[in-house]
Amino acid sequence: MLDWNQLRGPVSRFASARLDREVAIKGDLDVRPFSFTPSASVGGLQIGNPAWAGKGQMADIERLDLQIEALPLLRGQLVFRRLELTKPRIALLRDAKGRANWSFRPDAPPKPLRLPPIHDFRIEGGQISFKDAGRQITLDAAVNAAERRGSASAGFVVAGTGKINGAPFRLDLTGGPLVNVRPGRPYPFDADVRAGATRILAKGDITRPFDLGRFQARVTASGPDLADLYDLTGVAFPNSPPYRLSGRLSRDQKLWRVADVGGKVGDSDMAGNLSVNTAGERPFLTADLRSRRLDFDDLAAVFGGAPSQGAGETASPGQQAVGRQMASQHRLLPDATLNVSRIRAMDADVKYSAASINAPRFPLRAGSVRIRLKDGVLDADPLRLDLTQGSIAGQAKLDARRDMPVSSIDLRLSRARIEQLIPIRSGGAAPITGALVGRVKLSGAGASVREAAAHADGQALFVAPGGEIRAAFAELMGINVTKGLGLLLAKDQSKTELRCAVAHFQARNGVLTANRIIIDTTPVLSTGEGRIDLRDETMSLRITGQAKEPRLIRLTAPVTVNGPIVQPKFGVEASGALAQGGAAAALGALVAPLAAVLPFVDLGLAEDAACGSLIAQAGRQGAPVAKPRT
Repeated sequence: MLDWNQLRGPVSRFASARLDREVAIKGDLDVRPFSFTPSASVGGLQIGNPAWAGKGQMADIERLDLQIEALPLLRGQLVFRRLELTKPRIALLRDAKGRANWSFRPDAPPKPLRLPPIHDFRIEGGQISFKDAGRQITLDAAVNAAERRGSASAGFVVAGTGKINGAPFRLDLTGGPLVNVRPGRPYPFDADVRAGATRILAKGDITRPFDLGRFQARVTASGPDLADLYDLTGVAFPNSPPYRLSGRLSRDQKLWRVADVGGKVGDSDMAGNLSVNTAGERPFLTADLRSRRLDFDDLAAVFGGAPSQGAGETASPGQQAVGRQMASQHRLLPDATLNVSRIRAMDADVKYSAASINAPRFPLRAGSVRIRLKDGVLDADPLRLDLTQGSIAGQAKLDARRDMPVSSIDLRLSRARIEQLIPIRSGGAAPITGALVGRVKLSGAGASVREAAAHADGQALFVAPGGEIRAAFAELMGINVTKGLGLLLAKDQSKTELRCAVAHFQARNGVLTANRIIIDTTPVLSTGEGRIDLRDETMSLRITGQAKEPRLIRLTAPVTVNGPIVQPKFGVEASGALAQGGAAAALGALVAPLAAVLPFVDLGLAEDAACGSLIAQAGRQGAPVAKPRT
């Protein structure tokens, strides 16, 4: 009778050479080869770490018992009739360079793990640990299985806890009985992963046991913020309000798909399909998503802000705290730091559309955007928001290739209406009506939306090329107090012509300075000055009116707009009467450059019937009218 223990040394050396690491058999070795179901028993099996991982064992198994079927070997197929592991201790690790101690051929292209069919399977007192330095993941779990042919065994169970980026998570995984595994028959599994308030539930099957490169599952993910999924998935989703989404997850080697996505993000529904391809240098996300109804305030979380705080609104406790802080400080722009490392870690091509938009304070009707992310540069182009009348369209960009990201926007307002964008009412009617167009083009460096705005350069221009204004308001802009107040007290709703209104701001280091503000009505020409400071989110504007006809009694005092952008105060500067230079002088000095700036919004505005006549009038009065720039 052969003493198989005498072969422990040769077998260990052979295995060590093949695996390029130390393999040792510390206990008894027994082999029964002469059978249609040959078997072996190995005591004290140890498999060491590769040299780069330092000392210690990748696997330390108190006892391994196995039995295989001989006939399938003739067809090149390995089938385990029995596999039993007693007190296995498995320590898996991946370093910051991406090297894994379970990879026995690190220079070869990575391949999905394939396990042979196993009929009778048992794990008793198993322990597994996992450490990933790159993604800062640790896991310690107990592994047990007790399956016998013909019994109603529940399969194997993995239950453990760990940390992701310092945050704890829990994993509960169960698989169907391995005794029922047959080639070509899907193998069922259930998984429950919890990381803080984030939870992923999966119920599915491995299409070809045990080719882990192919499986499918019905997955439900929920939590306070989509961005938290990065730690679990490696995909950089945007910040969001609390969400609950489901879909059909499938994996085909390096291509992951989620079909029939459905659920809610905040108070907005979400549907569509997405896929992630991990074959390249970085994961590539492709998605086509849509909402029947987008709750517009949900988008605030994308930029580090908070959704609305009212009844019926959805926000996480952290977002509610951010909202309260911003409200107490009268702030509009969030200061949450952008995670540029995540933006650099993947590429993407995402399409999103909303069939309707709920925005009580703004006349939004629908919207769409295409977002492309490549090499650390995020482009939202085209970006479109449809208004009740008109639209906002353009593009936005975030360049995260450097440590300090640069954000830029170029948005055009077209065919809009003043009375819809500024829905103020006086006596039940809109005091100002008319068309409105505009363009905002800004760029700034900063690690947050607020910091980028505080360093923004560029310009903003808004033009109302004709309309109507309530006569009382027109008189008050010229501060004809006698007539204006008289019309207001009499509830006079008569209108006068709004010939042209222009507001042009030049931005430098976060300060938008008014180059020219002109409001031309039939009785009054008003001009303005001032600035909007994005650094502290305040504004200070001063509008002075000049009557076009002499008035017997008239008090001239500028109208002022001061205070936080989100809550400005309107008033009258009562510091004394101003010099009465006359409307003609103001027209010549301030209207003259309009022909140069109007094409920034629309090439045809300089020839518009209303604004064009204003420019022509300035020319007749001797002002040097500039030529349009295209």
